[in-house]
Amino acid sequence: MATTTAAQRREQAKRDYDAFLQRCPTRELLSRLTDKWVALVIPALADGPQRHSELANRIAGVSQKMLTQTLRTLERDGLVTRTVTASVPVRVDYELTPLGHELFPVMIAIKNWAETHMDRVFEARAQFDARP
Repeated sequence: MATTTAAQRREQAKRDYDAFLQRCPTRELLSRLTDKWVALVIPALADGPQRHSELANRIAGVSQKMLTQTLRTLERDGLVTRTVTASVPVRVDYELTPLGHELFPVMIAIKNWAETHMDRVFEARAQFDARP
């Protein structure tokens, strides 16, 4: 059996993962990453570990259920780690993994773009809605 180099494996991965193909697993990942709560949790964790309650206070409007579900999904995808510290009460902290830190600049750029361009989006919506 022939051995492949890291460069060859990366090249093969480029051929294997094409989000424009219907069965590509990257579509599921893209769907998760474009979730509004993921787009807020990733930047919220950028400054270091936080408890569930700290995240809930930082991200206005997120329910406990949605925050828990989002954190579990991010943990499963290797973007967030969950650390349990034995104490009374038990302390649970969430923080970005190295993979999560790689994603952070993309997520913060999207968040910043949305905040910067919201007035233009409102204007475009109003013009669209005013069409006969």
